[in-house]
Amino acid sequence: MLKPIFRCFLLALAAAAAASFVPAEPQPPAKPNVIIIFMDDMGYGDPACYGGGPYATPNLDRMAARGMRFTHFYAAQAVCSASRAGLLTGCYPNRIGIHNALNPDAKIALNGEEETIAEILKDQGYKTGMVGKWHLGSKVPYLPLQHGFSEYLGLPYSNDMWPVHYDGKPYPETSKVWRARYPPLPLIEGNETRRIIRNLDDQAELTGIYTDRACEFIRKNKKSPFFLYMAHSMPHVPIAVSEKFRGKSGAGMFGDLMMELDASVGRILQTLEENGLDKHTLVIFTSDNGPWLNYGNHAGNTAGLREGKGSSWEGGQRVPCIMQWPGKIPAGTVCNKVAAAIDILPTVAAVCGADLPKKKIDGLSILPLLKNEPGANPREHFVYYYNVNNLEAVRKGNYKLVFPHRARTYRLNPPGYDGFPAPAPDVPTEGGLYDLSIDPGETTDVSKVFPQVVKDLEAIADNYRQSLGDDLRKMPGSERRPAAKVQP
Repeated sequence: MLKPIFRCFLLALAAAAAASFVPAEPQPPAKPNVIIIFMDDMGYGDPACYGGGPYATPNLDRMAARGMRFTHFYAAQAVCSASRAGLLTGCYPNRIGIHNALNPDAKIALNGEEETIAEILKDQGYKTGMVGKWHLGSKVPYLPLQHGFSEYLGLPYSNDMWPVHYDGKPYPETSKVWRARYPPLPLIEGNETRRIIRNLDDQAELTGIYTDRACEFIRKNKKSPFFLYMAHSMPHVPIAVSEKFRGKSGAGMFGDLMMELDASVGRILQTLEENGLDKHTLVIFTSDNGPWLNYGNHAGNTAGLREGKGSSWEGGQRVPCIMQWPGKIPAGTVCNKVAAAIDILPTVAAVCGADLPKKKIDGLSILPLLKNEPGANPREHFVYYYNVNNLEAVRKGNYKLVFPHRARTYRLNPPGYDGFPAPAPDVPTEGGLYDLSIDPGETTDVSKVFPQVVKDLEAIADNYRQSLGDDLRKMPGSERRPAAKVQP
């Protein structure tokens, strides 16, 4: 038996050891996390670090200061569904049969045989979650859970696809207006409708609902690698702002919304930092296409780029993009090379050690750009498709060749106001060659000055016409794959 004094000494020693013990900090997962924050209709010139204002976007500005800001980054196409299909699959959307913005009763959806970012990362043991707007199929089996995501909360399509007038009032049942034919707008969790979004007050909750769920997903999965795809429903119209931010920007409702969306980004970044994950997470912020300019003060801006959403001019397809990964992406860098949303899948695959999809894709890894390697230029050219399969333009280096086609214009009418749109008709354009290094507004055709450049760009376009087709030339293409056919 131990003597009392010796037993007391051992107890004191054990107590001191226990008091000095500090639990080890939870170690981040071996593979890096990936978060994509995808805005809807946010223009190139909307974030303050791209010239936006007079509202403030301090969190996006901080992202740019801590990471890389792209100045020539392109959405896959200048419209909702096509753009999202390109982002998630790494393909030009016409390669996989997706075009335009799919209505609730659309007869096509993203084909289940196409592999998404979520699927290639899930195969690597990643937890995969999506929050927000899907827009690639509005019912089972075309929802996110059937495309590699383990959980989902959001709207199946755009927030204006509902039976509500521009003034926020529901259409009467007797209305003959085409918008009145839309079903009630569902907020879906998993595969089931959680609630109905009935009015603008309900819409004002969406940004907060999405942000809460995104932060919850991060906290819940902090001990394993995860992929989070957060696709906001705004600033796509109708815009709506929570009471916390209403009237706070001094720049109208759009300014208030930009402040709220920026604060959402800030909450996600803060959640990463609080859980010791920010240095182990690649965060990508970008937009699905340019602004819907005919909505006037409820739309954003293009910082002087020509036209907006729904066109192959720069304002329709060049979008803001910021990527942050502390310790991996050099802080405060600006990338002036061409890159695109279709490049995100192969880049993420390279970062995370995932296999590329088995079927051919169009994206290229831009990891050398993220590392700021001297001379890196993985994407030498980019093609602009629109509608079902119109090849409307091609870019290489500083030069962009626009082919004759009918294009949406916002220039013929004064913009709308307070949620009401102005007409934005399609008009014929003769196209031309533009030097984007000195003419980002695409105002001066220089094709007669640089005929060899025109010839070189035509050759690139011809190759794409053979593989992906071109409805403008009545060429079907040999490498296109069908979208899923939605069953009644």
